[in-house]
Amino acid sequence: MQVQHQNEVHTSRFILWLSVLTFFSVMNETMFSVSLPDIAAYYGIAPSAANWTNTCFSLSFAIGVAVYGKISEHTGMKKLLLFGMLTYGFGSVIGLLCHAWYPGMLTARFFQGVGASAVPSLIMVMIVKVVDPGRQGKAFGLIGSVVAFGEGLGPVIGGAVSGYIHWSVLFALPLASLLALPFVLRILPDEISKRKAFDWIGAVLLSVGILAFALFTTLYHWVYLAASLVLFVLLAFHIRRRQEPFLEPFLFRKKGYIARVLTGALLLGTVAGFIVMVPYLMKAVYHMPTSLIGSAILFPGTLSVILFGMLGGILADRLGHIITMLFGLAMIAAGFLIVLFFVDRGSWLIAGSMILTFGGLSFVKTIVSASVAKTLEPEEAGSGMGMLNFACFLAEGIGIASVGGLLTRPWLSTRFIGTVTTQAAALYSNMMLIFMALLAFGGILFIITYKRKRNRQ
Repeated sequence: MQVQHQNEVHTSRFILWLSVLTFFSVMNETMFSVSLPDIAAYYGIAPSAANWTNTCFSLSFAIGVAVYGKISEHTGMKKLLLFGMLTYGFGSVIGLLCHAWYPGMLTARFFQGVGASAVPSLIMVMIVKVVDPGRQGKAFGLIGSVVAFGEGLGPVIGGAVSGYIHWSVLFALPLASLLALPFVLRILPDEISKRKAFDWIGAVLLSVGILAFALFTTLYHWVYLAASLVLFVLLAFHIRRRQEPFLEPFLFRKKGYIARVLTGALLLGTVAGFIVMVPYLMKAVYHMPTSLIGSAILFPGTLSVILFGMLGGILADRLGHIITMLFGLAMIAAGFLIVLFFVDRGSWLIAGSMILTFGGLSFVKTIVSASVAKTLEPEEAGSGMGMLNFACFLAEGIGIASVGGLLTRPWLSTRFIGTVTTQAAALYSNMMLIFMALLAFGGILFIITYKRKRNRQ
């Protein structure tokens, strides 16, 4: 009886400290978004350059998720978690010490992404191996709530710190997560590492190819696009010749799976770009302080994810995937239309747009995950869902970079929409035309591929 009680206490502490690690790794995704206009002003750079603050994190986070997932198959969790969290802390220290130097700040965000990606890659496996089956449901539920809370609180904390102190102090907050590391490592079981060759060539070709393409979406230099295409072609040849490549080749032969992954990546990348654009909008059109942008504009939207996330799961079971996806797309479209036509008519309208967009996004995420899972056999689920996470994180990074580049295009400042009354607002209203087109394309692609798959069945 006493042993059982001790085990329950150890498990509860493990879940508590694991929640702390999760909270700080997730919060860093949204914490800097509200501060991007301040960062641009601090360095005297364009949004296309400032947005790389988030792009560096997102790209390294996406690649890190894929790499940790692969390495975890034959390396102990303790080593990977320790490496990840120490890298996360190392990036944070670089950010604090080198924030006055733009390349140093980008380097810090890169290392933060590499380190923070260890947590989502390993957390599910850790819970399965440490927590008793009877308590795993509660553990997963708690972690899910922590993720939603961290994403929601990130803009508030980021806005408050940037508004009242300085945005560079945001690098100090993740260091608090290191306090939880010893407690988590103490409870994790020791594992025997299985030596197995890792496809570093494939990982490097993919990473550099992605970086080149992201640079093209920001700078519009065709040499970057050409370089990315060459690297992706080399990667395709490498995958065919390698016995156990970095990317699973069987996934690329599943047309329905690939189509749904691309749909999810396109939709999530589009919304990520819109979210990053909003702080610039609020600064340029409403001259709103950073602290208020985080608490009054972004925070209500991120909170709506919790409510609509639960509702999305219920609707998916009762009404089906297509109807629930259409609900989500309609909410996002309504949010986009508000900004398109009424971008300069009141800040409360922008806050309402964020609630609709984030709420619709939670529906879309639920359906994308569920529909992708349906295309996979049980033995393919690990690799298939890992590839989905990688593609979506990657798309968010590219979406953020692309928006930064578009905000510097002079032709987008021409007033096209008659309801827009100020010149400063025209740029952001016109951006919504691009977002609407991408949203429509993603929605049509999902419906076509989903119906085609169902007709075959």
